[in-house]
Amino acid sequence: MIEPFQTTFSVPMTCDGCVKDISSALYKLDGISNVDANLNDQLIFIEGTAPPSSIVTAIQDTGRDAILRGSGNTNGSAVCILETHNSVVSNKIRGLARMVEVSKNMTLVDLTVNGMAPGKYWATVREAGDISQGAASAGGIWESLKNKVLGSNDAPPTEKEPRGVFGSVDVDEKGRGNVFMDRPVAIWELIGRSMVLSKTIEGPFKRDDEHTLVGVIARSAGVWDNDKMVCSCSGKNVWQERQEQVSQGMA
Repeated sequence: MIEPFQTTFSVPMTCDGCVKDISSALYKLDGISNVDANLNDQLIFIEGTAPPSSIVTAIQDTGRDAILRGSGNTNGSAVCILETHNSVVSNKIRGLARMVEVSKNMTLVDLTVNGMAPGKYWATVREAGDISQGAASAGGIWESLKNKVLGSNDAPPTEKEPRGVFGSVDVDEKGRGNVFMDRPVAIWELIGRSMVLSKTIEGPFKRDDEHTLVGVIARSAGVWDNDKMVCSCSGKNVWQERQEQVSQGMA
């Protein structure tokens, strides 16, 4: 059973009517237990088990945009931007994985893909965080040396699937896919490793394969950890950065 977790979104709101519209839309989602809003700071606080991608879609359906500002607790959330390393294509960002640790050794993964060829793709976490050559330099599957488990009555040993095999996502004819997975891992185990999205689990991978994606898993802000509206690096506010992300294909 998935434990409820908290998420925070920036949403442009001008009045109590905006708050009412957004709250009504969110409460229609399965798994939403509480919605609160700060009109002055234009923030929506949500508790429940609904995927962040579903929350964003529900808010956008009210005619407003939404930016995930934080999820889970401090040191309990991560993000991975998935890109192709093909040197020809201009739109390299094709996917985004949001991760929230909801209990000890249990992490939820909300994976969204956009701009891929239709079909089934596998999400795997790799041993290394080196993506200089795309997925080809990311190393083998995390814990790919499978643990042998002795059988009973002298039965041959079986092998457990490595924890680095997260699952699959189906991409539709429009090039879009989304999946919500729960995995028995902790966030700290994932930070600094890479995630690969590919049509085969093992590979081998080629750097110029347009439809093999890879990214480094990085720590992201918890619910109360990110109150900055302007990036100190670029000087752009969150909505300017959001426009750039959308133009690159990120939802």
